[in-house]
Amino acid sequence: MDRDTDRRRRERYFELLRAQSPADRLRKAGMLTQAVRQLAEAGIRQSFPQADSTEVKVRLTVRLYGREVARRLFGSHPALLP
Repeated sequence: MDRDTDRRRRERYFELLRAQSPADRLRKAGMLTQAVRQLAEAGIRQSFPQADSTEVKVRLTVRLYGREVARRLFGSHPALLP
């Protein structure tokens, strides 16, 4: 944002953010998090079109939290093989 946004517009953006209530900021952060998860899941489904819902969950867990967490949650699922 610093490189491609005019200083005045950037300041206005932060002013608008500060004017929001904490609840609104938290709600928007949750919405952004959900959007990121949906995009990641869509990318997994595109890369692995034959994957069932469990495999998609395993691969999403790896992408978001790492292979070790996925192993703890899903054991030795085939999607966790190298």
